[in-house]
Amino acid sequence: MASNSFKLHVQTIHLSSPLPFPLSKTLLQPRSISFANLRSSAHISFFPTKPLNPSKLPSFSLHCSLSSSASSPTPPTSKQEAVLQAKTSLSTTLQKPLNNTFLIRKLKKQSQPRYRVEIPVVDDSLDSIAQLAFEVFGDRSVKRKGSPVRILLVWGNPTLKERGVKAFESLPLGSVAHTDLASGINVDDRILNSADLAVFLAPEDSGLAAMEVISERLYPKPVVLFNPKWGFEEESGFGEMSGFVGSFEVIYAFLGLEVRGILSRRKGVIFKCVRDGVLSGEKWYVLVEEEEEEEEGKLKVVSRFKSRPSITEVESVLYNMMAVNSPITKSAKFLRDFVSNITGKK
Repeated sequence: MASNSFKLHVQTIHLSSPLPFPLSKTLLQPRSISFANLRSSAHISFFPTKPLNPSKLPSFSLHCSLSSSASSPTPPTSKQEAVLQAKTSLSTTLQKPLNNTFLIRKLKKQSQPRYRVEIPVVDDSLDSIAQLAFEVFGDRSVKRKGSPVRILLVWGNPTLKERGVKAFESLPLGSVAHTDLASGINVDDRILNSADLAVFLAPEDSGLAAMEVISERLYPKPVVLFNPKWGFEEESGFGEMSGFVGSFEVIYAFLGLEVRGILSRRKGVIFKCVRDGVLSGEKWYVLVEEEEEEEEGKLKVVSRFKSRPSITEVESVLYNMMAVNSPITKSAKFLRDFVSNITGKK
């Protein structure tokens, strides 16, 4: 049975600093972020989490719509919802480039449409990766002028390709073609010419050069990077390939969080979902569960980013949130307010 949980690729940072003074940052292991404050502390972990309680979260929207009142996104509560959201983002975003490849050919110096989708899962076995790919691309929801597109699936390695061929064997002959990164460099031109779209599935960073070659051979057709095996924080060290990796615009991704305080444990997410195929202006959101009893389980937006936030940026947001809500900080605020009421001074 397929798992409903998520696995997350993150960089590890341990942080220790008195509240509320400036932070000192050190890169260590294992995968967590810690905040310490004398007798009080908070711990923020980035790791595979169980699905959040669906009954306590905002209702799922097919188009990942933002609420009109708070402009807060609607993250998925299960693997199935994540798949459906990702498919919606893909189908709406790809609609324009798939129907305008002739125009792109005529216009010089037009960039190739490159998109990125991340649906992390707990079980990252080869069979599970192949099954997840089938759930996203197997129903042929990505269409061109009302008809399904022909997809070239470029698997991260030959073994994964074998599992992928088996997972997609129920599809009509000719609807998908399979290759792997090593073989894809020399794949027959007829296969490339017949494909409307290529998807790189779970590639390692060692395959970046091959991805670039295949993408160039496919130009101007769109390409999708699906669940890369590396973490976002590693990309700054890719050297000449950093620019190529950065050319893939994220249209769907999320990362689970857990914030552990002295007396409580709260879940959260980092989330982006492109709506209706409109890429410009879609933000990254950091959401954390409400603490109040009447709002318990509901997610609130604590920060928005125009570009993908680094672990350091998320760390800073969560540090400030925990500092404001820590018992010592609250006690200090109460004491200052009490003194102010007596003296009339702040």
